[in-house]
Amino acid sequence: MYSKEHLPELGEFLKECRAQLSPRTVGLPETGSSRRLPGLRREEVARLLGISTHAYARLEQGRAPVPRSVLAALVRVLHLDDDQREHLLGLAASGGYEPRRRPVQKVHPQLRRVLDELTTTPALVLGRQLDILAWNPLAAALLTDFALVPEKKRNYARLLFTDPAYRDLYLDWRTNARICVAHLRMEAARRPGDPGLTALVGELSVADAEFRQWWAGRPMTGLRMGTKRLRHPLVGDLTLDWDSLTCTADPEQKLVISTADPGSPSHDGLLFLASWNAAPHTPARDAAA
Repeated sequence: MYSKEHLPELGEFLKECRAQLSPRTVGLPETGSSRRLPGLRREEVARLLGISTHAYARLEQGRAPVPRSVLAALVRVLHLDDDQREHLLGLAASGGYEPRRRPVQKVHPQLRRVLDELTTTPALVLGRQLDILAWNPLAAALLTDFALVPEKKRNYARLLFTDPAYRDLYLDWRTNARICVAHLRMEAARRPGDPGLTALVGELSVADAEFRQWWAGRPMTGLRMGTKRLRHPLVGDLTLDWDSLTCTADPEQKLVISTADPGSPSHDGLLFLASWNAAPHTPARDAAA
């Protein structure tokens, strides 16, 4: 049994992925005839999958679930990256999900130890729906004093969309905000009807028109790494590369770190901020602190 609620979104996702491919990309000969729309034709995708054009059309029309036997072939034929693959699997997942209250997340002990060792690198641990589970002192000095944020409000997306100071900090706010929306959409696909996520999406949809527009728009691929530009009141403009590392023991927790090229003005800015903020034996903080 499949969750029919996500079949239309699944169909739109398949169409979007098909539109990004060309015959040459998937090893098909160029016919020379003009195409009315960009990308592969439905019959070409169906032929590569080994199913009928009618069967594939039903998938894109949101009229049928993706058979398990076709999922792996779709990932291969549509050249999906890791994030797109996760999104597809979430949308195509079997139904029967029953919303229930899940245990409150606590930062994994190994991630806490890593945070304690990172003294010149800002780092956060993000949990389900981008809840902020833990942070080190430099992350607080760079972004905000998370200890002053009520625990139930300590969420990265919520801060990004509702805190004016947080919004002003990001020179590329729109890019980072859209990445947040993409991550939330991927989680919604994996866990349709999750009460906590439903409440968060509802809150942000009321609070911010752009969130409402992006949530209702076409899916955007989430990212596990990228670059962000900040304007910090103490050290000025910073360009930082961020990366997220999934905790093997608890895949719903990710360590997010921000770094800069050694010797660059941004790296010097982080070192200055770390020395300015330094205090003897200052440990990492978490939501329970």
